[in-house]
Amino acid sequence: MLSRASPGLWITLCLYCSCRVGGGDAQNAKEVILLDSKAQQTELEWISYPPNGWEEISGLDENYTPIRTYQVCQVMEPNQNNWLRTNWVEKGDAQRIFVELKFTLRDCNSLPGVVGTCKETFNLYYQETDSEVGRGLRENQYVKIDTIAADESFTQGDLGERKMKLNTEVRIIGPLARRGFYLAFQDVGACIALVSVKVYYKKCWSIIENLATFPDTVTGSEFSSLVEVEGVCVSDAEEEADNSPKMHCSAEGEWLVPIGKCICRAGFHQKGDACEPCGRGFYKSSSQDLQCSRCPAHSFNDREGSWRCDCEDGYYRALSDPPSVACTRPPSAPQNLVYNINQTTVGLEWSPPADTGGRNDVSYRVICRRCSWEPEECAPCGPNVGYSPAQSGLVDTYVTVVDLLAHANYTFEVEAVNGVSELSRTQRLFAAVSIATGQPLCDGYLD
Repeated sequence: MLSRASPGLWITLCLYCSCRVGGGDAQNAKEVILLDSKAQQTELEWISYPPNGWEEISGLDENYTPIRTYQVCQVMEPNQNNWLRTNWVEKGDAQRIFVELKFTLRDCNSLPGVVGTCKETFNLYYQETDSEVGRGLRENQYVKIDTIAADESFTQGDLGERKMKLNTEVRIIGPLARRGFYLAFQDVGACIALVSVKVYYKKCWSIIENLATFPDTVTGSEFSSLVEVEGVCVSDAEEEADNSPKMHCSAEGEWLVPIGKCICRAGFHQKGDACEPCGRGFYKSSSQDLQCSRCPAHSFNDREGSWRCDCEDGYYRALSDPPSVACTRPPSAPQNLVYNINQTTVGLEWSPPADTGGRNDVSYRVICRRCSWEPEECAPCGPNVGYSPAQSGLVDTYVTVVDLLAHANYTFEVEAVNGVSELSRTQRLFAAVSIATGQPLCDGYLD
């Protein structure tokens, strides 16, 4: 006949063997541990009912550190109903809970005289509550999760050879709606050593992807759940237009392929998972640009994080000029201005300026002044004078001035202008010629 002391002896020995082999598992980085009996070295003090059922005992792990476990081996008497309940577990944000059980189980055929009363399974239950309910245990309040069977059981011979037959089973419960829960184990007549109980849930840990931060995210309540998460752009970044950053957290705690992205705003460029300011002498005018660029010709900056460069003295940038173009200046005066006069009509021709100011948008304008016989007493010609093809905005290097007064003195100024001429604070540069109308037909030339 099997004594009560005998099962305790083989279980203690088996725990020592099993923990030496299975005790070194690393925690999965995707797991948030809610309960780990193996990590607690003091008494667990779980509820056992009836008192002579499950028994808390001590074992040693591979580092000879004490661990607390539970055993039961009531195989001689039929109709066993031994319950073991954990302490209350607060679930936090979890909806889907994983329960990992590590246990050893004795082969009933290796125990003489227990045919019909020995079992090789036990049952796993849970109860949801919003708070602790005391030390009472009511079976009808528990929901069955599963019947747990061993993949491998051991015999008396395995004990002699110190062979380990550790079983690991994982079950999932959820979705959970209350603040916490209890786990319960029901023995119906087996020889079991419950080596460890680990309860955890999975989450996708915070990451930075495509310059967007995705926070810690608890997985969904179903196996196929995908939790959509909006990313938040890192400092000095902004969302790409119509392409907000999103990722999906899978039920296994893995981030899936990202959608959308953030990009570094103007004045900043990407370096790793951050946006860094452009250095002195560099700029980035748009978030759409990938890298910072060196300041264009005749421009500079002496600060970090610039979206444009300032023009040097005497150089300008037109309002329509993008920050990527060089700063420019007004052109010099037209060259080789000549005229011919036919009574009250004057034709003017000239050559382009020697210096266009670095621009290709040069045009010309003509200023007409009627002068008295006294020096420096001139006034604008007025609206009665005509210009062909135009007075300003001339692309070609000639103009005809008509409807001048006879026997009058005139001065004509021809100025080359470009896109920054109006911004210049320097003196105007132009070519000029003075004529008198009403004289016999003649040609003149001005160097």
